[in-house]
Amino acid sequence: METGSQHRKQSHPVSQLFIDRWSPRAMSGEGIAESDLMTLFEAARWAPSSNNNQPWRILYARRESAHWPLFLGLLTESNQVWAQHAAALLLFISKTTFDFNGKPSITHSFDTGAAWENLALQGWLNGYVVHGMQGFSYQRARDELQIPDAFQIEAMAAIGKPGAVSTLPEALQQREFPSDRRELQQTVCEGPFRL
Repeated sequence: METGSQHRKQSHPVSQLFIDRWSPRAMSGEGIAESDLMTLFEAARWAPSSNNNQPWRILYARRESAHWPLFLGLLTESNQVWAQHAAALLLFISKTTFDFNGKPSITHSFDTGAAWENLALQGWLNGYVVHGMQGFSYQRARDELQIPDAFQIEAMAAIGKPGAVSTLPEALQQREFPSDRRELQQTVCEGPFRL
């Protein structure tokens, strides 16, 4: 699998993992062992959260399961084109209140994002493609997966073994490389907002 090192230059010293990880779309169509998937979920489990509330929940379907058509059908057509070759599709949701007192949790999405990142990094370390996306029907996901109102639907992700770029439509082949990031000074500033 191509790494980000071939396209990206870091401005400050960080672990190579952050530079190398990216979100390919080309996947082989191979399945994923449940134990391998559970390892990724275990990584997500150890993410930090406000008051240790752990608001994230992850619904999933492996390609050989009866749930696969439902999950794949939630995606936009442009995502179905490549995600049909994934080994698993995941839906991240977050509980909007604290378990211990029922009050609103302002950081539920932030915390769930931390769980997603843990999962994505573990997937990369284990040789999997992990690609997050917002291109799906949020309302159909809520209805068809019977998600209670107490949970916010966050994002979906596709996981699979790397595949040949040539299996993607031409337009996606042109985009199948690690993207760069804007300069740090465009993202952070000390003191009041000046970006």
